[in-house]
Amino acid sequence: MASPSIGIIGAGGTISSLASDPRDYLDYPETGRKLSVEEVLERLPELDAFADLVPIGFRSVGSSAIGPSDWLRLHQAITTAVRHNPAIAGFVILHGTATLEETAYFLSLTLPATLPVVVVGAQRPLNTVSSDAAANAINAVRVAADPASYGRGVMVVMNDEIHAARDATKGSTYRLHAFHSAANGPIGFADPDRVVFRFPAHPPTSEEPAFDVDGMTELPRVDIAYSYAGCDGAAVEAFRAAGAAGIVSAAFAPGIPAPLEREALCEAARAGTVIVQSSRVGQGRVARRGWLDAQGWVAAGDLSPVKARILLSLALRQTTDIGRIQDFFDRY
Repeated sequence: MASPSIGIIGAGGTISSLASDPRDYLDYPETGRKLSVEEVLERLPELDAFADLVPIGFRSVGSSAIGPSDWLRLHQAITTAVRHNPAIAGFVILHGTATLEETAYFLSLTLPATLPVVVVGAQRPLNTVSSDAAANAINAVRVAADPASYGRGVMVVMNDEIHAARDATKGSTYRLHAFHSAANGPIGFADPDRVVFRFPAHPPTSEEPAFDVDGMTELPRVDIAYSYAGCDGAAVEAFRAAGAAGIVSAAFAPGIPAPLEREALCEAARAGTVIVQSSRVGQGRVARRGWLDAQGWVAAGDLSPVKARILLSLALRQTTDIGRIQDFFDRY
């Protein structure tokens, strides 16, 4: 039986890094070297055992340098590869862990769920003692190539676990078990003998993505206002002055900004800035309370502030109607 064809995209990150010392887990972002995807594949020939790999160059950077323009270019790289090579059954993206969850969520909203895409990173450089880079890369290819991944869309694979892009978040700076999915948990595991999913994939309701970004070169500006004890409206006012079309309030649980900050957000909403209320804590929903409806704000549900920002940016390309935007948040 022929091996499935999997596109592997190099976006840099620790998984594609060489440290100057095999014990360096700290200074390598500044002192080490980022490899191209072709160089990574040369160092990990064992990946060829699991799929026919098609290398696709992108960027060799730390993921703190990756933002919305890169997400749009990644989307274009994937759709172009599929168009030119219909035999590609899925993709693996080698990515830094700092913004991995954001890239994964954006792609989950803009690619069809029929296409398995695995975003994978590492906590330790490729050439260091006890590096997780090789194991994570192998598992990512295994998951992308597994027939059971069809219809699951974009996933994050780290430390033998498979997470849905919507739920995955980084919860540790240095520990290998850095990614989790809060209350929902992983959707599956890359065990040594086989890939195991906890439940069957839901048949995609449509082959079309939630948001069409073909030809798009930029997203509307959306900023995040982080609440802390005693904060005022300075950040909100600065975001408005910078031209923010929307602001996500990362407020105290269960979704309440500090008083002066809330005044500034109310003023911004009256002036036409779309406000999404999220929470700065790691778990739990921001419910659609009567006060939020009265102010014309959107409730983020259980989306983290960074993912609420992505969804709001995409929603604002279609509408500024608060009811429709709330529908997007209730759905995605």
